Amino acid sequence: MPAETPGPSVAFHGITKRFREGPPAVADVSLEIAGGCFVALVGTSGSGKSTLLKTINRLVQPTAGHVSIDGEDVTARPLPQLRRGIGYVFQNVGLFPHLTIAENIALPLRIAGDAVGDRVGAMLDLVELPRDIAGRLPAALSGGQRQRIGVARALVANPRLMLMDEPFGALDPVTRDSLGGAVHALHARLGLTTIMVTHDMAEALLLADRVLVMRAGRIVADETPDALLAGAGGDAAQALVAIPRGQAERLAQVKAAR
Repeated sequence: MPAETPGPSVAFHGITKRFREGPPAVADVSLEIAGGCFVALVGTSGSGKSTLLKTINRLVQPTAGHVSIDGEDVTARPLPQLRRGIGYVFQNVGLFPHLTIAENIALPLRIAGDAVGDRVGAMLDLVELPRDIAGRLPAALSGGQRQRIGVARALVANPRLMLMDEPFGALDPVTRDSLGGAVHALHARLGLTTIMVTHDMAEALLLADRVLVMRAGRIVADETPDALLAGAGGDAAQALVAIPRGQAERLAQVKAAR
């Protein structure tokens, strides 16, 4: 059952980010994401999607503009307090190789000075991994299992906002599809607001409620998956939609030819 209270809203107010001379990585982005939504940020490499995502948890400080969560500027709280309310999962997981799985999952709680209790076991249950792996080191697990541990660690402090930066990019297709479905189910079950960066339009169409397409630091399309599949969003969006659509058509042709 979905949670009764959805996650927080997130708003970008004129966000611009420049790293050096030349075009900005993010250029004057303003939009609001409603609480409880699953949003995918898509675009080609260098379009600014990861940079925009990281302004939410202040891994990137904008050159201009500000971000708010439930109407509160993200700079209004001390950084540790802000980040305790935000789960963050990225492609290479970032598990500490010398710590056990239990120690990796519990790390956010220990940093915050919170009791661990049975939270590690509960999180392993949540991401559908056996509790008996808690004493193993990350190297003993598969890539998909390690990524699930990354999700467990991101959720252990009960955040209502989840940021995901190419979380499945290093996984094989079968594991990627399975983990994507698991993350979507967790999003619905926990009532999260989830913002996921991906370069894979098929993944965005299958998982998200809303798809934001970036090009050259700007949002050039803001559509539902159904609208994108119906042809909305403009040239940049449709160029991305054309990739999974073309693959599906070629597979159908292969099947028909046999």
